[in-house]
Amino acid sequence: MEDDGSNSGLLSSSSIIRLKPVINRVKTHSKMLQGSNILGHERPVVIRLSYTTFVLGTVCLPLLGLITCVFISSVFHFDDSTGTHCQVPNYLPSISASISLSPECHIWRFCIGLHSAPRFLVAVTYFKFYKTRFASRLLESSLSCLNLAFSISENLGLLLLTYVSSNETYFVHKEGFVLFIVSSLIYMLITCRLWKAIKKYSLSPEDAKSHHWKVRFLLLNISFCAFAGFFYWKHNMYCQSGSYTLFALFEYLVVFSNMAFHLTAVWDFKSREVMVISCSDDKDF
Repeated sequence: MEDDGSNSGLLSSSSIIRLKPVINRVKTHSKMLQGSNILGHERPVVIRLSYTTFVLGTVCLPLLGLITCVFISSVFHFDDSTGTHCQVPNYLPSISASISLSPECHIWRFCIGLHSAPRFLVAVTYFKFYKTRFASRLLESSLSCLNLAFSISENLGLLLLTYVSSNETYFVHKEGFVLFIVSSLIYMLITCRLWKAIKKYSLSPEDAKSHHWKVRFLLLNISFCAFAGFFYWKHNMYCQSGSYTLFALFEYLVVFSNMAFHLTAVWDFKSREVMVISCSDDKDF
């Protein structure tokens, strides 16, 4: 009986000794599978981008596209881009004329198409930001919904006037331009109203700075729109030399002030990041 007990004790201890390396090998094998993705599950790729870089890239795309198109039109297609029904001397091409020629139209469409998706993302970001800030305030909460609607409408108007040139269908191009201008003005007005409320209850100097420059760029945009409209009317009514040139100049300033207004998002979301995450399908092959 004593011999049997001792034998069973030896067997149990030897079994434990033999099991330990087996368990260690299983753990090691499991870690290797997780680290080397042997089962075919890829780890997601995460790309982080500061919101400042994101906004700068979004605004610079149409800015560089416009400058490039105006430069090419002025140097290589000067007569075609500055000629009008009045047959009077002009020295600057309008934006519509610049983006209607080739290769300018392809450059402009590429830049606007590439920047449109980030523009929609910025619009949604602002909407969520306003809804969080004004969750208990009905007026500002309603204005944030209108703000999102006009932001989307502004972007759609820009896409419409971009992909339907004045040489192809002038009426559609004109309606797209009107939609862009009207939507952008209303969007900027609502934005300034919302940031006035934010500045009132915020202690951050960045919020006050953002509201201050938003109001300035709004007033500049309204002034440039008024001057552009005046010289466009004067050109069509009296065909005076130089009127179309001044219209084109103020048209540029309208676009530049609009871009500057959108650039204030750098202050609004300075501490935020944009994350792009690639998701892999959980499939074994």
